[in-house]
Amino acid sequence: MNSYIYLDHAATSPMNDKVIDAMTLAMREVYGNASSIHGAGREARKYLDDAREILAHSIGAKPGEIIFTSGGTEADNTAILGTAYARATEGKHIITTQIEHHAVLHTCEKLEQDGFDVTYLPVDTMGRVSVQAVQSALREDTILVTIMYGNNEVGTIQPIAEIGELLRDHQATFHTDAVQAYGLETINVTDLQVDLLSVSAHKINGPKGIGFLYQKAGTPLASYALGGAQEKKRRAGTENIPAVLAFATAVQNASELRLDKRSLYNHFKQIMLEVFTHEKLSFHVNGDLQNGLPHVLNVSFAGMEVESFLVNLDMAGVCVSSGSACTAGSIDPSHVLVAMFGQGTEELRNSIRFSFGEGLTADDVRQAAEKTAVIVKRLAN
Repeated sequence: MNSYIYLDHAATSPMNDKVIDAMTLAMREVYGNASSIHGAGREARKYLDDAREILAHSIGAKPGEIIFTSGGTEADNTAILGTAYARATEGKHIITTQIEHHAVLHTCEKLEQDGFDVTYLPVDTMGRVSVQAVQSALREDTILVTIMYGNNEVGTIQPIAEIGELLRDHQATFHTDAVQAYGLETINVTDLQVDLLSVSAHKINGPKGIGFLYQKAGTPLASYALGGAQEKKRRAGTENIPAVLAFATAVQNASELRLDKRSLYNHFKQIMLEVFTHEKLSFHVNGDLQNGLPHVLNVSFAGMEVESFLVNLDMAGVCVSSGSACTAGSIDPSHVLVAMFGQGTEELRNSIRFSFGEGLTADDVRQAAEKTAVIVKRLAN
């Protein structure tokens, strides 16, 4: 067993034993191509259809509205590029926020190079975009609004249902990246009034390399994965049956434990904050502690520098992350924290994300918090 305490589940999560069993069984026994008409192919198709039913049910969708992808990034790319190119004759304006995952931001930047006009909405110090800001940015030629459900760095949940209601009488397609929220939040696409929704398996103890895009029936979407007629001609490529079956198993497991996990992870947050308070650390929470994703806790520690902080936590056997990319001894500030607090603020240099998941115990979390406190006391300026 690994000796470290893994608190980076928002980055990726370990595969559940049931998921591994489902995947290995499928790798041994379900080897047919689901597009083949012979017995082995039909068997594979049956498994694929059953899994699609499970995934659709998890968000209140119809099976035919689920497009399998290689993960959240491809789902986001498909949603944004597919909408832009399908609707370019109707308008070229897109609305998003400054705190989206790079799978969304970089895709929008690519579309700007292709002649589209993108509005990047600001957020408040909690990391939340306002419905009024979306309303003010809407134009007649707006064809897409893409706003994440819950932020991967600070956990802030966006007012997706309210924005969906705002867009009900507007032509714009509404997409939400729900990768970080799926499996913990109760998501119903009808209630949210979204047209497109992205999900990835590896955030919910499933395998990497598999996800889906929900496409509401009738929503225009151009395919850019060209080849065979898989996924109703929306995404070419032979379906990865073992990964799909593992994904469905992970979803069933997450659904059974959702309420228990939410309560447990909120308890973990309280444990960490109680330790930090007891140790008299100077800190504050970034994001909305009361109404954010239960498994994400982003904390700013006064006087710390994130690079040395991460290295020392790693040496102490605590796996966490920041929103910053450390490359060649330099640091690229988190775009999420920049949007929340502005350039040059302390939070850009001293914030750490702790994220919880399956397999963690209260004792693990307390140990990690205590180790964090020792490092802060030693390194804080």
